[in-house]
Amino acid sequence: MSKIEEKTQSAAVASGLEGVVAAQTALSRVDGAAGRLIIAGRDLPDLAASMDFEGVTAALWSTAGTPSEVDDTRAALGAARVDAFASVPTLLAASKGLTITEALRVGLSLLPDNHDTAPHVRLMAAMPVFVAALARAAEGKEAIAPDASRRHAEDYLRMLHGKEPAADAADAMDKYLVTVSDHGMNASTFTARVVASTAAEQVSSVLAALCALKGPLHGGAPGPVLDMLDSIGGVANIEPWLREAVMAGDRLMGFGHRIYRVRDPRADVLGSVIAGLSGVEERTAFARQVEATAKAVLKELKPHRPLDTNVEFFTALLLEALAIPREAFTPTFAVGRVAGWTAHVMEQEATGRLIRPSAQYVGALPDDLEVA
Repeated sequence: MSKIEEKTQSAAVASGLEGVVAAQTALSRVDGAAGRLIIAGRDLPDLAASMDFEGVTAALWSTAGTPSEVDDTRAALGAARVDAFASVPTLLAASKGLTITEALRVGLSLLPDNHDTAPHVRLMAAMPVFVAALARAAEGKEAIAPDASRRHAEDYLRMLHGKEPAADAADAMDKYLVTVSDHGMNASTFTARVVASTAAEQVSSVLAALCALKGPLHGGAPGPVLDMLDSIGGVANIEPWLREAVMAGDRLMGFGHRIYRVRDPRADVLGSVIAGLSGVEERTAFARQVEATAKAVLKELKPHRPLDTNVEFFTALLLEALAIPREAFTPTFAVGRVAGWTAHVMEQEATGRLIRPSAQYVGALPDDLEVA
């Protein structure tokens, strides 16, 4: 064996970078064994109960090294939403025939690198404006201009539906955005940090994160939860449908998580939010029956695998209850997660270190390399 082969094979390979620490962060901690999520120093349930989305955003930005007061953040986002709306006509003309997620990538690329407003503020503000306009365009409706005086979540629903959102709906959307604002070194966040480590501007870093979010194993997962519920159809079909799916080796959408070995804490927060909404009691009760039966079936048929409810299950129910089009589920996730993306980009930029992992070569070697 050559020295190159010996050196290459001596390096341990972690498939999917499992367990590899790639960065230090003060933004969020995911404890998969305990089912605990800490964001900006606070447990998620406490955060969702005590702070709105602008407050959490300000906390994340401050933790990342950009001091931000809540009132200033709210005012800056409101003004920047109004600025972002000026790009909507260009966005709609340039994105015909694209999905909402694909078109959102076009929208982010339209944001100028040089602007009086800080890039993290512009990125945060543009997300709900662009998503709402694109979702309405998909239904043949005109875009609704932002209202700078409103809360971020409330204005998103208003721009999306073209009417005043109910107070409980606005609060539910706000708590959803808080819940998904950050989640450790997930695929899209890691992508953002890799791009940021090259000293690319923040727009490029967040655009790359959005591309990573598109995949069904990450941000594209909630929609299929509703497809599953629709396919089950009624209460009598729940157990036989689930058993057949598990026995066939199919994945039950909304159950299991790469990190959490127990119940996803975000599921509990969103489950409580849904319980407070009116008009969706029947759908929620059915989903709860599916959840309970699925957990029992999985425990019986896959006793050695810890598969509990994850955030996608209740995300799907909540976004459906808020009348978000299914095609806009992933972009709506981005409306919340961009708070974490921008904070991680700031944190990575402060290190000044290029992320450059190694790879283990397993290919053919030239003839001139001595092999034992």
